[in-house]
Amino acid sequence: MSPKPSGAGQSEAQARVQCRVPRCPACSTALTGGESACPSCGHVIDDDATMLGPPSQDVDETRLSGAASTPPPPRPASSSSSRSSSQQSGMLSSSSSSIDHGRFPPGTLLGGRYRIVGRLGRGGMGEVFRADDLKLGQSVALKFLPGDVDRDPARLTQLHTEVRMARQVSHPNVCRVYDIDEVEGHTFLSMEYVDGEDLASLLRRIGRFPQDRGLEIARQVCAGLAAAHERGVVHRDFKPANVMIDGAGKVRVTDFGLAGVSGESIRAGTPAYMAPEQLSGGEVTVRSDIYALGLVLYEIFTGQRALEGRNLAELINRREQSGITLPSALVKDLEPEIEQGIMRCLRPEPEARPGSALAVAAALPGGDPLAAALAAGETPSPAMVAAAGMSDAMNVRHVWMGAAWIAGALVLVLLSYQRILLINRAPMPKPPDALVDRAQEALAKIGYRAAPRASAAGFAISTDYLAYVDATSTARDRWKQIGTRPESIIFWYRTSPRRLIPWGNENTVSGTNPPLNVSGMTLMVLDASGRLSEFHAVPEPVESPGPYPPVDWTPLFEAAALDIKTFTTVPPQRVPLAFADARAAWEGHVADRPDLSFRIEAAAYHGRVVFFGITGPWTRSARAEPAPPSRFNLIVEGLASLIMPGLMIAGALLARHNRRLQRGDRIGAARAASFLLVVGIVTRALMLAHTSDMSIEVGRLFSMLGASLFDSAVLWVTYLGLEPYVRRTAPDSLIGWTRLVSGRWNDPHVGRDVLIGVSAGLLMTLLFPLYYLLPVLAGRLEPMPVLPDLRPLMGPRYVIGGLLAEVPDALTSGMLGTVGVASLLMLLKRRSLAVAAAILIFTPVALNGMFNPGYPTLALAIGAGIIAIFVGVIVRGGLLPAIVALGTHFILLRAPLTVSLSEWWAPAGWWHLGAIALVGFGACYIARSDATPLAPRQYAAQTA
Repeated sequence: MSPKPSGAGQSEAQARVQCRVPRCPACSTALTGGESACPSCGHVIDDDATMLGPPSQDVDETRLSGAASTPPPPRPASSSSSRSSSQQSGMLSSSSSSIDHGRFPPGTLLGGRYRIVGRLGRGGMGEVFRADDLKLGQSVALKFLPGDVDRDPARLTQLHTEVRMARQVSHPNVCRVYDIDEVEGHTFLSMEYVDGEDLASLLRRIGRFPQDRGLEIARQVCAGLAAAHERGVVHRDFKPANVMIDGAGKVRVTDFGLAGVSGESIRAGTPAYMAPEQLSGGEVTVRSDIYALGLVLYEIFTGQRALEGRNLAELINRREQSGITLPSALVKDLEPEIEQGIMRCLRPEPEARPGSALAVAAALPGGDPLAAALAAGETPSPAMVAAAGMSDAMNVRHVWMGAAWIAGALVLVLLSYQRILLINRAPMPKPPDALVDRAQEALAKIGYRAAPRASAAGFAISTDYLAYVDATSTARDRWKQIGTRPESIIFWYRTSPRRLIPWGNENTVSGTNPPLNVSGMTLMVLDASGRLSEFHAVPEPVESPGPYPPVDWTPLFEAAALDIKTFTTVPPQRVPLAFADARAAWEGHVADRPDLSFRIEAAAYHGRVVFFGITGPWTRSARAEPAPPSRFNLIVEGLASLIMPGLMIAGALLARHNRRLQRGDRIGAARAASFLLVVGIVTRALMLAHTSDMSIEVGRLFSMLGASLFDSAVLWVTYLGLEPYVRRTAPDSLIGWTRLVSGRWNDPHVGRDVLIGVSAGLLMTLLFPLYYLLPVLAGRLEPMPVLPDLRPLMGPRYVIGGLLAEVPDALTSGMLGTVGVASLLMLLKRRSLAVAAAILIFTPVALNGMFNPGYPTLALAIGAGIIAIFVGVIVRGGLLPAIVALGTHFILLRAPLTVSLSEWWAPAGWWHLGAIALVGFGACYIARSDATPLAPRQYAAQTA
């Protein structure tokens, strides 16, 4: 396409003045004027030096600033081959020594620091000079206001605004503004000197760019404009004349003289490039700049303006009546994605335009803004990460494959857990309500008939007999008898004459918290069938006058479903918790376990029972010194206790460093921490036992808030400290996460990441049962069955609370794991080495408490396999899939699952399966290729 005629379709005030640049006739080196010899080749310069080079622009178009500015009067042409980013006002440098050099001739020394090289341009907004900064030893551009307004308070305010706005933005594609100063009564600002040409002048010379070069320039223009928007700066006068391209082809966005914050209602800018709402004096936002960006891109790819008019009225009329000619009508081979991206920017309604300049760049064909940012040596911003990878939806075939895997994997988990879970080996015939009734009935029979002020109940697991069998039996069917006595699953019931207020941070009542230290407190322990197995009571602290009734031990045996006649009296051995003045013990056998000898211990004080317990060689008192851990467990626990806190401490130190450097995704950190705070409060509110005493509830509320605030603060600090390094080394891993925290929960990329995470979490969970199944298949002893979390069996609120409780752990662990992998990638450089090191480091954390004792080598292998999947998800999927994978794994790891729908506790397990199915199938729906994502939420107010 031939270059567009200069001045076509413009008013006289908008006529473009062209000029030519003096160059050396021997080597074509640009000359500043007045040289006796060429600085490059030494050729002697005479008065007939050839005038070569491109025409340049003096005054581009009239610019509005509140009201229309008066066009500058006609003046002599001037030219330069080296144009500064200061040319945003449309000024030209002098072409030779024969014309006016402005107020400062070459060689003038200003303030003892700046030596004038020559004038680069002048116009209605002032004069711009190239100068040498003698203090820093570099070339700069100095922008002076016109002499007649040098003392005008409004113009001085505008100059200060330009400096303040421009200095907020630091980006390779934005012209740097250094400072504002005054010399000899003249106010000026100093800025980066760009040896190049503005985009408007270049387009007039060449007509339009080739498509590949146009895409390269377009992405840089979008990156520079986005950098301003991320700092909350709206340009408000974005146009080709305010885009510089240096000799290396690098783009700079210039002229922040009319810039402001988003949301101001002001009629300012250049009419031909103003958005409809800006032209009408409405609210000017980031999307107003997006409209101007669309007009600039239109010119880049077509070489013509989208809108032309001889005056403002004609310009508005053409926009409203004729509309904008499609770019493809001017350039037949233009790629459809380019046209679509441009026309989306030019929609009349602001809300219909793209939400960010980075979203525009991401929509251009063949572009990878993250790769471009990394190649340029810069860290991509959170908004750039969120806008990257726009083609993220999955085709329907892959979505169906993912859904089939989720369904099949859930079935496999359910079947394998039926074999390995303790609750499927030790039946629980009675629900909690029935067990509470049984406990209250037994209490009344042994003399505790007074209605308590407070009570609590719950399930727990006793590992005494399990550990005894594991240590003493080598039978292949050694776990066959765990459904009978001695009990493995127990139900505790507590009463108290005062409110049960637990000690510690968790605020959860248990069988031993609060301690039994108040007179009248009782603790009754039943097996899953409702038979008494243990009892404790706290007697009165002061002696009461006698006589005391004789102790009747029979009700204890009846509550335990034992026949006292089959037991032989023996000397007592067990010391009760409370003082007792009568003790007794018996030994014998029970009907369902004739192979074991049971010992019964009991004690009473003043005729009232205070202790009862069924014991045997398997019994290990909680008051006894704990058995030392194995060397394997000791090593695993030691490593696990160092790795996670170490990452947190490192995160805190890095957060302080990033805070000082003003970097980090503060919005993402705040949203993640806020989410964790809400989840923590809701979880604790559901899991705690509440009282009717408001003073106690208020105190526990503040305690709950404090604990939740601490957890969220740790996450906030860790996120701020570590996220920038992940974004610098592996920004692709943050795309889905950044979109999610920006509110785009139904974005196809988010759906895809969640689908990957759920699928990987299910695979990790399917490896877990292998530890219990493989030894049996190999003819070895089966390890101790898996001990599930029994709290969900107490009701729906405990189910929901338990599910939510896994979210903070998954969030924190997933984030720290991602940071660890990114750090290893940065340190080791090679992905294979980083992955191997991550598996080696993280495996001890996974093994800590995951498997029951038995086969440490097998545990190490399976734990490494689980971690390998997790690390692979981080490397190939990113942060969001890693968090979802851990959440899926944690939820299912101890879920009370059974295939027997007749069990009263079966719904609790199905809640867990249903939660995973809901997330997984929901992700499939969102990730499909025909999904329509929400409009992106802007990071425009981001301050980092």
